[in-house]
Amino acid sequence: MRFIDAHCHFDFPEFDGRRDAVLEEARSSGLSNLVIPGVRRSNWGRVSRIASEYDGLYYCLGIHPWYVGEHTADDLDALQGALESRPGHCVALGECGLDRIHGDLKEQYPWFERQVDIAKQLRLPLVVHSVKTHDEVYEVLRRKGFPGRVLVHGFSGSYEQASKLIDLGCFIGVGGVITHPRARKTRDTIARLPVDALILETDAPDMAPESVEAGHNSPAYLPLIFNVLAGLRGAGREDLARSLLGNVQRLYDWNEIGASER
Repeated sequence: MRFIDAHCHFDFPEFDGRRDAVLEEARSSGLSNLVIPGVRRSNWGRVSRIASEYDGLYYCLGIHPWYVGEHTADDLDALQGALESRPGHCVALGECGLDRIHGDLKEQYPWFERQVDIAKQLRLPLVVHSVKTHDEVYEVLRRKGFPGRVLVHGFSGSYEQASKLIDLGCFIGVGGVITHPRARKTRDTIARLPVDALILETDAPDMAPESVEAGHNSPAYLPLIFNVLAGLRGAGREDLARSLLGNVQRLYDWNEIGASER
């Protein structure tokens, strides 16, 4: 079986000095591709450089809601300019979004809305960070009439919230949260959603699966998440793997071997 980690912070310093070993371990378990989201302008160059150094790695560019305070409107213009050039191996705008727990939600709104506008104008997929703001994210996307593909990554909301987002054309990110038995609401939601709306991800080094120390998540744990997902859904592993692979290819507009066709 072949896996793609649709959202992994492989540029973070936790992987410094061991990226080759981590990738080798992950690839021995079936990983073929990995997408690195950008979270602030100061790391865009690092994200793109690391993606260029390894086969099968891709990246996104965006401004994460945690870091809006360190940016100005010029950075949004720079983001649009960078994405307009369609840099190699850049597959989406992200990570952007809203977070009710971290930072000022009112301050985050204009940054999220502008990035939605940029992605809409450039016809790029959108990678969204949403923490206790699934209804707000839904309203922004609906009001903007966003027509493209969206990954709501690290989803931990209700079935009703997920269903509304899927109705807009969103994919739901499935990560280490589902491996924790205490996450009953999320596990129940993911078990009930249509399989063609699910995207497999790690968010490594964060969002660690059960029994993995916080901050030590890795793309090598993607098969572990997959196995839990298969168990929750009572699904055949090969059929499920094939569906998940097709979903991430649709999200990022890839052909059958994982390369961008844009």
